[in-house]
Amino acid sequence: MSEAFDVPGWAGEIDRDYRPVDLEAEVRRLTDPGSSLKTLHWGRNYLYVTRMETVQGPVDVVVKQFRNQGTKARLNRKWKGSKAERSWNAARAVLDAGLLTPAPVMRIESVEPEGPSFYICLQLPDALEARYVLRAANAGPEREQFPHLDLPVFLADLGRLARKLHEARIWFRDFTSGNVLLCPDGMYLVDLNRARIGKDLTLSERVRDLSRMPVLKPEHQKLFFQGYWDGPERGWRLYLRYHRAFLQKNRTKQRVRGATRKVKELFLPRKAHVHIPEAPSGASVRDRIVWDHLSDQPHQHAGRLDKLRVRLADTSSHVGEAATVVAALPRIVSRYRQLRRELRQQPVPFHGCGVAVRPWPDDPAALLGLVDELGARHVLVRLHPWDEDHSSEEELARELHARGLELTFALPQNRDLVRDLPRWRRSVEEIGARFTPYGTRFQIGQAINRSKWGIWNLGEYVRLVQESADVLRRHPGVEILGPSVIDFEYHAVAAALNLRRPGLHFDAVSALLYVDRRGAPENPQVGLDTEGKVLLLKAIADTARNSTGRCWITEVNWPLREGPHSPAGRAVSVGEDEAADYLVRYYLLALGSGAVERVFWWQMIAKGYGLVDPVGPKELRRRPAFHAFRDLIRELEGSRLEAVLPVPAPARLWLFRRADGSETVVGWSTAAPTRVPLRGVEVKHATSSSS
Repeated sequence: MSEAFDVPGWAGEIDRDYRPVDLEAEVRRLTDPGSSLKTLHWGRNYLYVTRMETVQGPVDVVVKQFRNQGTKARLNRKWKGSKAERSWNAARAVLDAGLLTPAPVMRIESVEPEGPSFYICLQLPDALEARYVLRAANAGPEREQFPHLDLPVFLADLGRLARKLHEARIWFRDFTSGNVLLCPDGMYLVDLNRARIGKDLTLSERVRDLSRMPVLKPEHQKLFFQGYWDGPERGWRLYLRYHRAFLQKNRTKQRVRGATRKVKELFLPRKAHVHIPEAPSGASVRDRIVWDHLSDQPHQHAGRLDKLRVRLADTSSHVGEAATVVAALPRIVSRYRQLRRELRQQPVPFHGCGVAVRPWPDDPAALLGLVDELGARHVLVRLHPWDEDHSSEEELARELHARGLELTFALPQNRDLVRDLPRWRRSVEEIGARFTPYGTRFQIGQAINRSKWGIWNLGEYVRLVQESADVLRRHPGVEILGPSVIDFEYHAVAAALNLRRPGLHFDAVSALLYVDRRGAPENPQVGLDTEGKVLLLKAIADTARNSTGRCWITEVNWPLREGPHSPAGRAVSVGEDEAADYLVRYYLLALGSGAVERVFWWQMIAKGYGLVDPVGPKELRRRPAFHAFRDLIRELEGSRLEAVLPVPAPARLWLFRRADGSETVVGWSTAAPTRVPLRGVEVKHATSSSS
């Protein structure tokens, strides 16, 4: 039995068997993607697993979040009901028909016309999507991948499932392999929001449903079709025609969507995910920036054309920056070529493995324990100068300092602080007074080449640095890092480091050198892999007017496939094992070049990219990257890279020597593993990957 509910901001229905102790609090938590334990799907809609507290105890549920933005979606919701409501009604109809679908638990509707809606059902922990069986069957190796599966029986059962659905007067309209889950007790139907209930189906409608299932081999299609009719067959030729048309439609739709997306991105801002706040009412183009709490970074609401108009308005500033870069280019190129020639000519000390952190209010002691376990001696603490209270950051810094760790503090900006220099100065004054007892290195600014961080031209950043330097250098021993350009956009680095401005000087050049958009760290961009990029950064620093030759990488990671928690798009996200592999290789290439002093991974605890996954308020799961990083530090921190051993490309073998004379060889390959004989050398760490 179900009952309706109405709480502030939300309304809906809930199955009485799963009623929470505190319905209002549970609705707020379920509708917050930050409560997710696992991402199932990340696209137009967001699908995640979370834990629901009911009067009978906790249960794991799947939450499907639907967007309702735009005129079409708003009208559909008004006249047809929201997709969550349709999913709820269809699930109950399927169960009434004696078929299987995960038990519907709740549907939640925002009271706002364009607010999201949510459908919640029980999780099926042992489910396998039928798509994987059909992919194997279409490709051929189904016997190897699914040795206990009788494929003819499976295809006939799949057809019979569709027949039972239709006989129950349910037209699925999305009967495809991703919407059939295989469980020990049978086949479950999911994603039912398109279904039409109480309809007597025509032959054409029956066959259209069948044609969506990606059964590609003729002999398999016959088994599937015969299973549906279980007697005299009708509509075989119509089925084949519909099936071919459906495949062609999908191919065409993908091409059209790709082209349409590019045009939309040019003229319109990207639609923000529903958890991201709207831009302030009446905000100018420069100020349409809000904070995304899931990815822990700003979100820019301004579209490409809007941003282009701002860039054009700042043309004089950009022309001056370009002239500065052109003037510096000859000496940068000359120094880079020299560094290339000198690479591997002498041993390189391997040190500087660092990790970046933010306070973890749920369990501060657990965060400190993770830092201890990881073993990194260099920690970067990101502060938020726009916050009024820095007590938790100060307590964290105090505890880390007491452990004898080297602390560096990152001071990012937001648009409000860029516009209000007196407020920025007051904040930096307070931060300097509170945190210099624990560390004297401060990175000024964050991703200054990204407008979402509030800076539109270099002049705005220079003013932040000047104010900060005037305040912070009053404390003994303070070092200032910058310009903290993100990604491989070194023209911005060269411009900032060569402008003639009073007070603009960096004791070390910091960069947020992400290479994730190229996949593996060895993959080139404009002919340069990670090693080449750090050498070029060193060349810019060595020849700059406003810096010493010291270089730090203060932020890097590979985003994970974890929905809107991921700080980058799906195209560049990777799995946890890949991230661990890439971490090790990135640190080897960057620190092994001798061009940078520190490399910090951002960050320790975070969904979407952290070394540790916050599964729950008191449950922290160490990802493979954490273990890989810990082993790297234990084995190599403080040693020297003595030599690169000769092996066939693309394999690499590097010989490290510790102070006690013991040696370790680190090996990896970016293609098929290569066998290399090692005599008299202890192998302590080896990775192998295809990229």
